Amino acid sequence: MPGRPREDQAGLIADLVALGGAGAVVVELPSEIEPRPTGAVRIGVCRSGSLPAGGLDAFDILLCADPAAPRPWVGLPPQRLDDALGALQRQIEAQPVASAVAAQVLRASLQLTFDDALATESLAYSMLLASDGFKTWRAATPVRQRDEAAAPRVLLETGDGAIRIRLNRPDVRNAFDAAMRDTLCEALAFAAEHPDQPAVELSGLGSAFSAGGDLDEFGAAGDVGLAHSVRTLRSPARLLYGVRDRTTARLHGACVGAGIEVPAAAGTVTARPGAFFRLPEVSMGLIPGAGGTATIPRRIGRHRAAYLAISSADIDVDTALAWGLIDAVER
Repeated sequence: MPGRPREDQAGLIADLVALGGAGAVVVELPSEIEPRPTGAVRIGVCRSGSLPAGGLDAFDILLCADPAAPRPWVGLPPQRLDDALGALQRQIEAQPVASAVAAQVLRASLQLTFDDALATESLAYSMLLASDGFKTWRAATPVRQRDEAAAPRVLLETGDGAIRIRLNRPDVRNAFDAAMRDTLCEALAFAAEHPDQPAVELSGLGSAFSAGGDLDEFGAAGDVGLAHSVRTLRSPARLLYGVRDRTTARLHGACVGAGIEVPAAAGTVTARPGAFFRLPEVSMGLIPGAGGTATIPRRIGRHRAAYLAISSADIDVDTALAWGLIDAVER
């Protein structure tokens, strides 16, 4: 599609949606479940009655009008169900390719080892960096030039039988840039290799744990294949998952993109009241790229992870606790 006039690209997308390679298919449940189109995001909706127990693997996202619905359902108040469904469909219409890729990657994630799930995510993410959906977002989001005081991106403290790792870009709400990623990897490698195997605590300074990836660096890599190799080599999520049994992530404020994708790899995740969680990457023409398609479905299942990723919706701390995205609220 690169190099084609925009109207031709729009026509190709429309053809892709018509053929089931992208877009959304909504099925009102209970009903007979038809074979799933390969690329379309398949949404099951149950408005009343008992929730279906079988055939749910045919869907990527499951919505129902019961706020207390168990996994894998996203439960909503009845008066909000249609609004949530409409918002989800608009997101998919705005970024049909990224939505399709997110659904496909999440279908595979739990069938793979953790490392293979990370590699699959990175391959898809690098591919989408070359997509028209991402390029359109990047063109509409100018890169800012900022002066930033020289300071360590991550603080590492040891003592009292623990290693404390703190994100340290409070002026930009701990946005993950390449320097923070690399420094965090060094800190986590230190924790992994420590001969005493002490407890590890991950937190962030300032008003937020992390507002996610530094938007000014998105798409900066000139070689998307090389970017994939770097991303898989320098993965904080992979290193954190390796020490998960002795790690607690303490979250607060905005936990967006990498700000939840990485800490979700920890064995214990807590959050303060007022914290909120969002995966915005699909709205930018991408998919989660900091490990979220590997870490988050291992906590909340692939259906709820797909809802988070494709809707770009916020969830509050109480929902995160009910779903298992976090393990406790520190009140």
